[in-house]
Amino acid sequence: MSWPLRALMGPAFWAFAFSLIYAAHGAGCAWDWPAKPAPVGDLHHFTLIALWLVSLVIAAVILWLSGRHETTGDRIAGAGGWIGLVAVALTLFPVMGLSTCGG
Repeated sequence: MSWPLRALMGPAFWAFAFSLIYAAHGAGCAWDWPAKPAPVGDLHHFTLIALWLVSLVIAAVILWLSGRHETTGDRIAGAGGWIGLVAVALTLFPVMGLSTCGG
């Protein structure tokens, strides 16, 4: 795979994870998941936190697969992996405790 595609994998995965988690947030609000019990807490938070953790693992795997960083292209691909991992960690972290479902 060429380095430009490898460089875009991290940010592209972040966009996918962002869309998936906030779509799950909307579905959870629509289907009243905050009122349903789960193994830990309510179904809404349980689902969102599980998706966030899975997304973190996948972003870390993308970073790990980014290469050995021997060439400039490898280093750019590695930077894309770091960008994806940090973006998933920071921008999706609020799902850990926030819920904006209307009452």
